[in-house]
Amino acid sequence: MKKNKFILFILICLICSVTLNAQVKEAVPSPETIHNNWKAKWITHNDGSMYDYGVHHFRKTFGLVSQPQSFVINVSGDQRYQLFVNGELVCIGPSRGNLEHWYYETIDIAPFLTAGTNLLAASVWHCGEWSPGAQISLHTGFIVQGNSPAEEIVNTNSSWKVYTDLSYSPNLQQRQDVGPGENIDGSLYPWGWNSLSFNDKDWQPAKEIRNGQPYGNGTEYTWTLIPRDIPFMEESEIKLSSIRRSSGAEITEAFLKGERNFTVPANSKVTILFDQGHLTTAYPELFVSGGKGSSIKLSYAEALVDKNNTKGNRNEIEGKELIGNCDIFYPEGGNDRMYRPLWYRTYRYLEMEIITENEPVTINSLSGKFTGYPFKENGSFTSDDSSLDQIWEVGWRTARLCANETYYDCPYYEQLQYIGDTRIQALISLYVSGDDRLARKALKIFDWSRTPEGITRSRYPARYDQFIPPFSLYWINMVHDYWMHRSDDELIQSMIPGIKTVLSWYSDKIDPATGILGKMPHWNFSDWPDQWPWNSEKPLGGVPPGGIDGGSALISLQMAYALGDAIELFKVFGEKDEAAKYEKIRDSLRKSVWKHCYDENKGLLVDDLNKTSFSQHTNIMGILSDAIPAKKQKEIFERLVSDKSLIQATFYYRFYLHRALKKVGLADRYIEMLDPWKEMLNIGLSTFAEKPEPTRSDCHAWSASPNYDLLATVCGIEPASPGFKTIRIAPHPGNLKIVKGVVPHPNGNIEVDFKNDSHKLSGSVILPQGTSGYFEFNGKKLSLKEGKNIIPER
Repeated sequence: MKKNKFILFILICLICSVTLNAQVKEAVPSPETIHNNWKAKWITHNDGSMYDYGVHHFRKTFGLVSQPQSFVINVSGDQRYQLFVNGELVCIGPSRGNLEHWYYETIDIAPFLTAGTNLLAASVWHCGEWSPGAQISLHTGFIVQGNSPAEEIVNTNSSWKVYTDLSYSPNLQQRQDVGPGENIDGSLYPWGWNSLSFNDKDWQPAKEIRNGQPYGNGTEYTWTLIPRDIPFMEESEIKLSSIRRSSGAEITEAFLKGERNFTVPANSKVTILFDQGHLTTAYPELFVSGGKGSSIKLSYAEALVDKNNTKGNRNEIEGKELIGNCDIFYPEGGNDRMYRPLWYRTYRYLEMEIITENEPVTINSLSGKFTGYPFKENGSFTSDDSSLDQIWEVGWRTARLCANETYYDCPYYEQLQYIGDTRIQALISLYVSGDDRLARKALKIFDWSRTPEGITRSRYPARYDQFIPPFSLYWINMVHDYWMHRSDDELIQSMIPGIKTVLSWYSDKIDPATGILGKMPHWNFSDWPDQWPWNSEKPLGGVPPGGIDGGSALISLQMAYALGDAIELFKVFGEKDEAAKYEKIRDSLRKSVWKHCYDENKGLLVDDLNKTSFSQHTNIMGILSDAIPAKKQKEIFERLVSDKSLIQATFYYRFYLHRALKKVGLADRYIEMLDPWKEMLNIGLSTFAEKPEPTRSDCHAWSASPNYDLLATVCGIEPASPGFKTIRIAPHPGNLKIVKGVVPHPNGNIEVDFKNDSHKLSGSVILPQGTSGYFEFNGKKLSLKEGKNIIPER
């Protein structure tokens, strides 16, 4: 399809534009927009409840004497919207937040306007009772506010028109917590509704609700408007990789390349299984002609399953079927109609089932538009071990698919931002991309999630409250991580009150009789080993012994670990009394756990006061918190990795296992510890899974931690002081002979290039302008300056 920004989108084949237009310019909201009540009204539809499922289209025509140089508008909606200007899709939003922090987008639409009559049009949808778990909502609404008096001619009010689109209904088959699929009846769809030539005489005036309000400007609030603080999501075209099987028709590879269509005769059924080649997150785009009375079902899955619901090797399809969420499009017989869902889908395998009645249907094309947070791969890692290249590639894909308007735990099942996952994801983002905006947003959102109880919610934004108290402790670690990697004292200072409330909540739970945490409310998840199984009657899934009834050594030590970071922040940010108070609490926790939980016979910490079990987890935290005396840490680490009778850390908690490995001075073994990731690759995973087989999710960013450690541990690139103002290079190549890495830094790239000959290292380090640091290897230090530094053999 040809595009021209000045040609009206009069081709009635389109439900929406093929892609977000690359000419869209993000703009800055005016001070009046940020601080004053908006003149624009929130508007909605007139048909039924504003709280129910529905898709609604809005239109506003307006005239211009000439094409403007600039035309800036501010836009938001509830739950989601797509905005078109003269038929071009220019904006999708809003960025997810909560009602007290409801984001709006600010864009300059001048490139899409022309002298004469112009059209703003929007699709706004609400999923009602089937809303995504990550979607906070009040009710259906839409708002546009001009950034200056010149643009206020497009302000939303009753001059806008609205139409409730009854062609949409929710598809609940295999529905996950990301919202429903879609059924679209083409005979009811208002084709061409977003083109200027469309006749909207039967549309109703929009219903006005109230003026838009930023914080501080009202006696009551609905959506408290704040400017978007992240860029727009990427959209880029992707082609399906292969046809794995088909029945009812012979489909050639030429169809995948867009070189040939195919026609399904009347009264026929065709099923085709496509393979993307790797997992992706994309808007599928299906173009069809004819086929009145037919149905076209698109089903999506991360993997196929056998009759026992087992995935097995993800590349194998024999004896397996696709069971997944789906969309169904019912063509009305028009020419070159396009179906694209309102929200993207996650899939490696895509199955298309076509059933025709009295008319044949022609499938013109099927492809996708990849979407995700626009991270760029600015960092890199190379070595003489080619297997690490694949780990890097698959890890970065995993991280990318788990990042959109927030970080996600997984893109297929939940799309929720959990603190435990996000800490790891943020470090990967900082090291591989250097873009810190999504990490900043996450820090703020988790701070907003705190309740009067004091702790954060475990995941946010979220439709339903969930509390995993150990994740509140990881939020403190995450604040400290950001402080070390970015210079943003104002942001960190704003987190200090929240850190205090989290620590106060935990301090109140310490049992004075034992000095260890007592009974703990909520879901005290730590990891997913088989020995800590799910229990629907109690919040027990992944909970260590003592995590509910009290006496958990693991969670007590995790508190001590978080206190270490909090105390450092308190000292720097003017909270010396708090630092002193919590130093005493940390010291008491460590001594109490060591006193009550160290087993002399086993030479390890036991998991709880009842001496229920031994795990890697508790001993990892014993090392990281320094509850285990320094002189015994290496010995205990050796024991915890060699004793297979211990409850083993899964992919998630191995991130902390590797922190302990580094702390005891054994980081040269890191490469040897990547076998679990190699095993995932051996079974055809194209992203890293949530947990060892059998796993629910095939894509979980907490398992992408090697992308961080290959740079931070193997290349040894880390901050030596807060804000990454100085840099420490302490490589741990192990048996690798060549190690090269690039880490984006706010001042430029950090680059290392090492040769390792029988554990004698040489090479070079390049530091960005305005930085300095030191190189450390085999117990010796060498000062580094900005620019290229030669590292002599040592």
